[in-house]
Amino acid sequence: MTDKTQIGVVDNLDKLFMVLPDSIRKALEEKENGEDLIEIVMDLGRTPEARFSHGFAILNDQPIERTDIEYTVGRVGVFTRDNRAGIERTLHRISCIRNRMGNIVGLTLRVGRAVYGTIDIVRDIIVSRKNILFLGPPGVGKTTKLREVARVLSDEFQKRVIIVDTSNEIAGDGDIAHPAIGRARRMQVSSPERQHDVMIEAVENHMPQVVIVDEIGREEEARACRTIAERGVQLIATAHGNTLKNLLLNPTLTDLVGGVQSVILSDDESRRRGTQKAILERKAIPTFDIIVELRDRDILAVYRNTAEAIDVLLRGYDPRPEVRKKTKEGAIEVLKETEEVEVVDEFQQVSMDEPGRQEGRMLRVYLFAVSKNYIERAVGQLKAPLELTDDVNEADIVLTLKSRYRKKTSRLREAENRGIPVHVIRSNTSTQVLKFVKDLFGLADIQEKSGETGLIEAERTARQVLRDGNPIELEPRNAFVRRLQHKIAERYNLFSQSIGDEPFRRVTIYPRSLDEEK
Repeated sequence: MTDKTQIGVVDNLDKLFMVLPDSIRKALEEKENGEDLIEIVMDLGRTPEARFSHGFAILNDQPIERTDIEYTVGRVGVFTRDNRAGIERTLHRISCIRNRMGNIVGLTLRVGRAVYGTIDIVRDIIVSRKNILFLGPPGVGKTTKLREVARVLSDEFQKRVIIVDTSNEIAGDGDIAHPAIGRARRMQVSSPERQHDVMIEAVENHMPQVVIVDEIGREEEARACRTIAERGVQLIATAHGNTLKNLLLNPTLTDLVGGVQSVILSDDESRRRGTQKAILERKAIPTFDIIVELRDRDILAVYRNTAEAIDVLLRGYDPRPEVRKKTKEGAIEVLKETEEVEVVDEFQQVSMDEPGRQEGRMLRVYLFAVSKNYIERAVGQLKAPLELTDDVNEADIVLTLKSRYRKKTSRLREAENRGIPVHVIRSNTSTQVLKFVKDLFGLADIQEKSGETGLIEAERTARQVLRDGNPIELEPRNAFVRRLQHKIAERYNLFSQSIGDEPFRRVTIYPRSLDEEK
């Protein structure tokens, strides 16, 4: 998808310069790169600085005196408990540094700009009515985007929008909100500790269709987000955290993406998954349906299904977001991260007439006290994609007898410690070995009423996931067939997991993680 966007900027720099002492104001007015100005720093006893997007500049050689600080403080709004103030009808933010006696000894005057046209890159997501959380490091434009979101939803789509404006970050200082938020209404928050109370008050008192909040950072605010989402109100917010993975590891805010709980698996399930018995799983439905990572001002990554992305992360894989980029020409390019990696078709097409037959890497089995002749005969009869290996470390599965498994020899313990599934048959007979191969590859299930066996479905789906880079959910199957489907995913170097409850438990196959490919 490509689109052309026009960016407009309103910065009100003249109003910011008017609160500064004359010597500092004149030095700033002589600068030709005012559009890159980020903040002005005034510290007692030090020379004043202007900080730009690339570097900084000393404004004059005269150290800041108390009279300079008092001059500026007297021309801005009142400093609240969080030591912030503003300038009426602007987006500029003035923060103060105090000494131990409470006296102001430093000021940071941060430039606030209303930037129009910044959300065209995510407009389709904003109007989806889903709950959206923006993540990213400071300075990439999270608050700027929230401000533009409020204007677009309230003006263009005529939504009832309420902004919970802690420290007047979004709509500016004073009682009159900045016009950059359009017809959205804003509720000011007296102190950051009350933000969660005002969030609930906004929903209960003003019947909004959309609530916008900047910087979710406390557990109480995370609970308030869930309350708002459960009431059917669209919630759009930012949170402390650069990436989805950071947020998942934050114990205070992990509830925003469903939370994490420890689960103890059975021996059979842990062997099938190749994991330890104690694993982490998502605890609940995420509060936010969509996560947007702002990687730069012009690059972002979209996770369209938060629940799915969290599940993949908890299994140790990297979910693949949709990456969007704005070019220098103003065009918006949308691509999948899968397009950044060349996928080599190292697996041949599977014949739909011969289930399980494929010429890529076959499933490797290590035999322990089981006849090699019996397994070779079964493989030849069923045309199963199975080969023998003499090295247990190279095996995908181990096959042994029930009597040997009970003794738990060192080699079997080594296989289990490495997460290699160990399969057991009752006796070393051709019938038992043949039944094992049929069960492993679901070949006994070939006459299913569905008309397509779980094996064929998994083979077809694995190739489609490799080609398109999107996860695909298979039809519900029994435990034997699901085990087969997981093995097929492994042969294609794909990630898979079982979801749902019996009798509707089913397998989902995901693309390869970037870390594994590297």
